[in-house]
Amino acid sequence: MTGEGCGGVSAWAELLRLPALFTVPGDVLAGAATAPGRPGPHTLWAVASSLCLYEAGMALNDWADRAEDAAERPHRPLPSGRVRPSAALTAACALTAAGLALAARAGRPALTVAAPLAATVWAYDLGLKRTPAGPAAMATARALDLLLGAVTVRGGVRPALPAAALLGTHTLAVTTVSRHETRGGAPLTALTALAATGALARGLGRGSGGTRIPGRARQPRALGYEPARPLRAALAVAYAATAGRPYLHAALNPSPQLTQKAVGGGVRATIPLQAALSARGGAPVSALITAALAPLAARLARKVSVT
Repeated sequence: MTGEGCGGVSAWAELLRLPALFTVPGDVLAGAATAPGRPGPHTLWAVASSLCLYEAGMALNDWADRAEDAAERPHRPLPSGRVRPSAALTAACALTAAGLALAARAGRPALTVAAPLAATVWAYDLGLKRTPAGPAAMATARALDLLLGAVTVRGGVRPALPAAALLGTHTLAVTTVSRHETRGGAPLTALTALAATGALARGLGRGSGGTRIPGRARQPRALGYEPARPLRAALAVAYAATAGRPYLHAALNPSPQLTQKAVGGGVRATIPLQAALSARGGAPVSALITAALAPLAARLARKVSVT
């Protein structure tokens, strides 16, 4: 898009927080890893749906926050005039419609999960994020995104619930810290997030891979045998380091700048977490594909902020 008020590529990249987009495919892949069977085209349609719904939330977030951003973040695309508010809202609506259409293409079970996911995204951006329920709503959205991947492979959502709970816990911690990113001054919040990260990392490292089929022993994934412990351990360490270090810095010096870095670290840590969950589910190929997105996200984050 070009022209005054419509915004150029850089403005839309900032509005949509493109580096954070790399944290999305791993949700669906981690969910698919928990279910028996092999991921197929339906899983790819679910990934595309997830990407659209995520970006819809990004555009809607800035549209809903345009007045607040004018006072606290005047450099953002909407208050700076680089993107019109109406264009952001139109993009949010179009991306939501596209996300639901792609979910329908992935099958009725996927649409059944994508519909409440879209509703949660809109509810969060339009009101819940300003209430105590905000972090829980965001955690619910991430958990639903993982379940979206699970329903594209036979087995339903039940096997994916533990992984969804782990991803939701991480998201709850990041979102809680993010509520202080413009003001800082919340060392206890950062310490709590740091403790949650440590607990999750320990759980990931101890988790066992493979898929349990009712009435049968745990079986290896079709795309690879149960991942070696070093792979799971390495991914757990990468997750802990990516999120833990900036959380610690924010706890010791809770300035707005370090709090924002803590939020960015937490967002980027979603990728190794997703990879570890895929490995834990017995899908090392999905784990490695997901992990490969991390350096791409880090490179783009040097040009476009993820928060």
